[in-house]
Amino acid sequence: MSTFAAVMTGKGTGAIATIQLFGPKSKTILKKIFTPAQNKSPTFEPGKIHLGHITDGAETIDQVTIGCESGSSFAINCHGNPLIVEMLMQLVKKHGAKLVTAEQLLAKILCEQKSLNTIAIEAKLAQPKARTLEGTKIIANQIDSGLTKTAQQWLDKIETISLEDIRAQSAEILENSRIARLLIAGCQIVIAGPPNSGKSTLLNCLCGTQKAIVTDIKGTTRDWVSARCRIGSLAAELIDTAGLGEILTATTIDKAAQQKSIEILQSADLILLVLDNNQPADQLDDKLLDKFPAEKILTVLNKSDLPAGLDAIKLPPALADTVLISAKFQTNIDTLINKIQLLAATQKLNPHAAVCFTDRQQDLLQKLKNAKSRTSAASVITRLLNGKLCV
Repeated sequence: MSTFAAVMTGKGTGAIATIQLFGPKSKTILKKIFTPAQNKSPTFEPGKIHLGHITDGAETIDQVTIGCESGSSFAINCHGNPLIVEMLMQLVKKHGAKLVTAEQLLAKILCEQKSLNTIAIEAKLAQPKARTLEGTKIIANQIDSGLTKTAQQWLDKIETISLEDIRAQSAEILENSRIARLLIAGCQIVIAGPPNSGKSTLLNCLCGTQKAIVTDIKGTTRDWVSARCRIGSLAAELIDTAGLGEILTATTIDKAAQQKSIEILQSADLILLVLDNNQPADQLDDKLLDKFPAEKILTVLNKSDLPAGLDAIKLPPALADTVLISAKFQTNIDTLINKIQLLAATQKLNPHAAVCFTDRQQDLLQKLKNAKSRTSAASVITRLLNGKLCV
């Protein structure tokens, strides 16, 4: 087995940085590069902490502490200057350690814990990346209950459980996972609409800061602008797209911006289609409307502070779900936020429900959803619980 090294702390300058050594040759490497402060030969026993210097021949690189976590795992705590960190990494590499990322090293350490199945390992790797506290809890619940418990029950009852039940439960897990992903990875919300409808003002309103340029000149936002904020329980990325006007009369630059907007729209979790309530209902080209994923649209009728010129009854059926606001004066924004949460459906999700939270799990659940026999189902479930980790 190889010995690995990784920087476990964030990039950039800091007071302290931590380099983790893991593997059977870790002690041998440390004995070659570490000089204890009191010139006593360190034991490197689990639970011990040693103070001293890391040296490369006659050159002292840094004063460090070494935490002995186990017989093969050690934490080198050095000063956080990136130059010092890089010198230490190259030094342990020279003495035989393979350099990996923090995530890769954590995966290798977790894989050594025979009590953990693959789902549990994936959960421990995924938890630090969760965008919300709710997402962290959902992932944690998959370790001993949730997806792990459901998969183990399927495997234990594979000879008696109905294949149709496994397929149906797999489909339910995939649907729950779609909702859970919004809490775990964040929700991408695209703000779209014709020029000068108030898209940038709405982005600024929801974010509480001046992120986009706001003027009365049509088409100010030719490219897209993004910002991150919290909307209820959602960690949202808001994207203010280029104005979607008349495609056929747009300039070459405008067409490129509009095409980029359409691509972003099709991958979004939710679309806030902003229309000017002061103007007639036919503000968008019909050809553009055909490109909107109708099930993701919430129509925002902006500028309620001005005389109404839009008859909501004349809107196409895909735009029938509306909320009337004034982004400029922040009128009815609470109602808009509540509607966003309602469409995301995160409040309906049981945090203890079984969900998949990695691409590997999702691919296997899709296969299980379409399994043709108990034998193939058992094979997929076994891989779900104890398959090769994708890091």
